[in-house]
This record gives sequence, structure tokens and C-alpha cells, in this order.
Amino acid sequence: MDNIIEITDFSAPELDVYARLSEVQLLNREFPEKGLFIAESPKVIERALDAGYEPVSCLMEKRHIEGEGKQILSRINGVPVFCAEFDILTQLTGFKLTRGMLCAMRRKPLSDVKELCKNKRRIVVLDKVMNPTNVGAIIRSAAALGMDAVLLTPGCSDPLYRRAARVSMGTVFQIEWTFLPDESLDEIKVLGFKTVAMALKDNSLSIDDPALTAEDKLAVIMGTEGDGLSDRTIADCDYTVKIPMYHGVDSLNVAAASAVAFYQLGK
Repeated sequence: MDNIIEITDFSAPELDVYARLSEVQLLNREFPEKGLFIAESPKVIERALDAGYEPVSCLMEKRHIEGEGKQILSRINGVPVFCAEFDILTQLTGFKLTRGMLCAMRRKPLSDVKELCKNKRRIVVLDKVMNPTNVGAIIRSAAALGMDAVLLTPGCSDPLYRRAARVSMGTVFQIEWTFLPDESLDEIKVLGFKTVAMALKDNSLSIDDPALTAEDKLAVIMGTEGDGLSDRTIADCDYTVKIPMYHGVDSLNVAAASAVAFYQLGK
């Protein structure tokens, strides 16, 4: 394969995307049309390719050329593939944590909120969920448990950050998502969604209340780990809903709570 290049110079600029650029630099907020992201592991890369994302280059262990990466390489003819033995690749920051294969890919333009929500019945709104692991886990649950789309406020971690995409097992490429222009719920309400704040409040409905599943269109609003949703956001919602707790447990991790909420409210 003519596109496979063995690494000999770790200072090569082609490797900057893997070794020396931060997630924020890859995102390129100033020129979003030039933004990149890193897909990590063969499964995540394959799902990104299935979703139509364009690969720019790959970085992989030699053993994967005829192993797990063989199928992917057959799909990206002409794209530069940098390779080396594992002990050499660990000189690149962070490679020790991967599953042997990385792929730099071009971002797509973000979807318009109105277009994304068209014909959707159940959507998720993440409000200031800053931990990429939680974002990835929530998106995985949303895709698996009946949610139709995910919206994120500007304070959230980006779903295409390397850790978020990895934790999601590539489901960030299988369910539609986009960022809201601000933290307001007005645009969602205009689209006909009843809003459900997930919060541990005494005046809440139980998550299995039949009034919730009877709603034609629901937007499930989830807040950041620890602080949860602000009082203002809760007041702006049509419903406040809690998951009953037992044995003195005060709350669930937001990712665990999302799985319970999506299973019940996605019916």
C-alpha cells in the first residue's frame, strides 16, 4: 500500500494533529470549516466513516495493518497512514491510552436546531455538561434507549472530543446532535416540545408518571454533574421529574441517570 508511511521523525508536522495540538486547537473555532477531530479505535473510526466523515490521515500500530485496521484501510485508499511499532508510538503523547489506531477527520457543519428537531418526538438537552466522559456516555444511552436527537448548550464538552467519542463507542456518529445558540429553552418550546427538568426536588413528578409518556413531544433536560440544573432552568421547564432513590442514596451520576430517564421517557 503506497499510502502507508513508517514514522522516523516525531517532529514531522503531519503528526502535530496527534501529538501536539489540543482539542480546542483541532476544533478551530475561528475557522470551523477547517476543524478536525480524532477518532480513536477501529470501531469508532468505522462508525465515523459510515456516517460520511472524511479522513485526513491515520496513525496506527504496524500489527493492525493486517489486523483490526485492515478493513478500515481498504476504505481510505490514498489517505496517509503513519505507522510504527507500539513501543515507538508511545513516544507520542497519549498514544499509550489508545486501542492501536487513530484517525484525524474533518468536522461537518453543525445542523440547524429547527431542522434537526423536525419530526422528532424525544430529544435530550444537555446543559453545561462539561465532562467529555459524561457527554459520551449520555449520547450512547440516548442512541440505545429511544431518544431521537441530542442538543447541547454552549457550555458543554464537544461530542467529537476524543474521549467523548471513544466513551460513546462511536454512537456520536449514529444519533443526530447539535449545539444550541444559547442556554435558553425558548427555541425548543416554539418547536412544540414539553420540557422535562431532571432534578431532585420535593415538588417533582416521579419519572414513571403517565402524564409524561402521554406527551407527544418531550425534551429531557439534564444538568452538569454536581450542580445539576439551575433554579432558573428548572422554573422554565414544564415538568420537574426525579428518579426515586433508595437506601439513603442522594443521587445518581448524570450518565447513569440518563439511562434510566431515557428508558422510561423514550416509551
